[in-house]
Amino acid sequence: QVQLVESGGGLAQTGGSLRLSCVASGGTFSNWLLAWFRQAPGKEREFVAFIVRGGTATEYSDSAKGRFTISRDDDRDTVYLSMDNLQPEDTGVYYCAAEQLFDNWPPRAPADFSSWGQGTQVTVSS
Repeated sequence: QVQLVESGGGLAQTGGSLRLSCVASGGTFSNWLLAWFRQAPGKEREFVAFIVRGGTATEYSDSAKGRFTISRDDDRDTVYLSMDNLQPEDTGVYYCAAEQLFDNWPPRAPADFSSWGQGTQVTVSS
């Protein structure tokens, strides 16, 4: 079972930037598709972005497209989420997720992933 640990969350102003990191252990990092989800208070967990093995393709939610960038460093077993032009509606707990095999494609639902981190809080002030 892979272990995932997120970091990099915090408080940002509207229009500001943050970079989240997620370090993995317990498996072969390069074999995994990696994703970021987020969950606002009182709302369901929602897809933000994913990056496939080898980093050759990415996919973003409509709200993340053009503002967020997902990347991976297989040498450091780390996936990143760079977030620019942050808005108050980006506030929430951000989770890293990993999976190797999928029944559904593209994998944009929490149920598509079996390994999760504990989350890191992002708060954007208006």
